[in-house]
Amino acid sequence: MTCTPDAIPKRKPSVALGLAIAAATLIALPSQALADNSGGIGPASGGAPAPTATTPGPKAKLVEGKAVAPANAPPRVIEAIEAANSIEDKPYEYGGGHGSWIDEGYDCSGTVSFALGKYGAKILDAPMPSSGFMRWEEPGPGKWITTYANGGHMYVVIAGLRFDTSQTPGDGPGWSKTKLKQAGYSVRHPAGF
Repeated sequence: MTCTPDAIPKRKPSVALGLAIAAATLIALPSQALADNSGGIGPASGGAPAPTATTPGPKAKLVEGKAVAPANAPPRVIEAIEAANSIEDKPYEYGGGHGSWIDEGYDCSGTVSFALGKYGAKILDAPMPSSGFMRWEEPGPGKWITTYANGGHMYVVIAGLRFDTSQTPGDGPGWSKTKLKQAGYSVRHPAGF
């Protein structure tokens, strides 16, 4: 599947759909995430529930379709991985993830935005289209997080694993060990990562 930047359809979700998504999110969250005192979804930090496992070494490992963060990764990198894991089974949906952080499906830039946003690394304030990532933050690859964006697609590499909506099972958000050729992509990273 390919994404087209800036061509995000204008959708107005119904109140019933919003309530159904909110209810499904609350049911799916572990009890520790519901026990926060912030009044919102997730722990008091505002992100995904704390990870339960890490792996030794400098890179994330892929286990049964989920990424396991390296033990020495910064907390925001671990949070990005946990957020990405929480949507890795969602379907591809053109424009998905742009009207709200929580959606039924995600496109390429909605997928990356979710991992780097409110429920992940907390690096983004709002979902962003692919074209925004072409000029985002710092040029070149990062130590922990690197985004790759062009005029029709984007993905992110977090702790050595690619999180993408193409060349993954089902073509929805998913992790892969496969390296892609970077020609034609704007390679960027968030400062400090």
